[in-house]
Amino acid sequence: MTTHSRCAGDRTSSFGSSFSHMWRALRHRNFKLFVAGQGISLIGNWMTRLATAWLVYHLTHSAVLLGITGFAGQILTFLLAPFAGVWIEGLDRRKLLICTQAAAAVQSLILAGLTLSGSITFTEVILLTTFQGLINAFDMPGRQAFLVEMLGDRNDLDNAIAINSSMVNGARLIGPAIAGVVIGIVGEGWCFLIDGVSYFAVIASLLMMRITVQNTQRNKARMIDQLREGWDYVRTFIPIRTILLLFALVSLVGYPYTVLMPIFAAKVLHGGADTLGWLTGSMGVGALISALSLMFRRSVVGLTRMLQIASALFGCALILFGLSDRLWLSLLLMPLVGFGMTQVLAISNTIIQTLVPDDKRARVMSYYTMMFFGMMPFGSLLEGALAHRIGAPHTVILSGAICLLGTVWFTRQLPRVRAVMRPIYQEMGLLPALDTDLLVDKRDKPI
Repeated sequence: MTTHSRCAGDRTSSFGSSFSHMWRALRHRNFKLFVAGQGISLIGNWMTRLATAWLVYHLTHSAVLLGITGFAGQILTFLLAPFAGVWIEGLDRRKLLICTQAAAAVQSLILAGLTLSGSITFTEVILLTTFQGLINAFDMPGRQAFLVEMLGDRNDLDNAIAINSSMVNGARLIGPAIAGVVIGIVGEGWCFLIDGVSYFAVIASLLMMRITVQNTQRNKARMIDQLREGWDYVRTFIPIRTILLLFALVSLVGYPYTVLMPIFAAKVLHGGADTLGWLTGSMGVGALISALSLMFRRSVVGLTRMLQIASALFGCALILFGLSDRLWLSLLLMPLVGFGMTQVLAISNTIIQTLVPDDKRARVMSYYTMMFFGMMPFGSLLEGALAHRIGAPHTVILSGAICLLGTVWFTRQLPRVRAVMRPIYQEMGLLPALDTDLLVDKRDKPI
């Protein structure tokens, strides 16, 4: 009986320990506060994204203007992110984020007031969306660089990124579903109002953190010289350069499919705001599963192989979604789209954050922000124009095919990427040191 109890206890302990690593970043008080505040705010953010797209389509019924809206919301991020990255290097990043979150709250509340009053115009939507892009240019690289400061142990960084991604995609699942219902009952304005209020949860969490401000000397070099240094690092370091190029391609031709979702909901699938909510929510299911799968990982080792698989899956899923004209089939395909998209986004972030030195972190992450929010505006314009000429389904099919070509290119680059990453991972203790006699065999291990 005693032996049986001990065995059962061992199994329970083993089961618990096998899953405890999924949440290891939450043992840090500051990160736990961040998760609590951000989790509330992100739901409001996703409500606003869907409500903005539906409002623009309701006002204009134009695929081109949907694309222009996406462009306006992201072009300033593209133009300003590298400069913001240099400026952020010597700042108190918590204070920076408090300012950007307060500004974002004001933006959403103004949008809510104009919409609820019934006086909102397309021009006002564009101006306010552009203002949000300006905020994101500073908020995104600052947030990425601040992530390390919230953790007491850098080894938990990959887990923190995975948890953050899970929050984003959990909100992607919940927010659009709520927004679809809210829009159908009381209109888009209430989605903007909820979003504006939700920012105060993030601000409160930031104020409650106990952060030791690093006494780093501000770089006195000219901004242009610091920009050149950051650019030279990104350009010459093969792993980051290759991953950012793939990420840029996917952001340019893959991610902007979201601006066409109102057209798929209304014209292809013959639905309304609720259909758009279901499509976005089902994509969120796949995205959430993707983020949770990354939380199960104990190490960043093997992520380049997953990045290769994810980009291929994303391309294939987009092609199949473009071919579908049935709601049930589209709802089955959207989780695959969300899974592949989130894997590419989160894995790229994780590998780059693992490799980049602290003194270049904000600058390098500004290029990551630039590739994500920066390439999307051009993609939004391109996809909006293409959808106007060849239709939304054919545009998405073409986007998926280009993502697959990008995967082929990345696959050809992988041997060089892994050759550079391997000694870095060995120095970090993520891979065993090479035995000269076994060098050939150990190079087959995926990283």
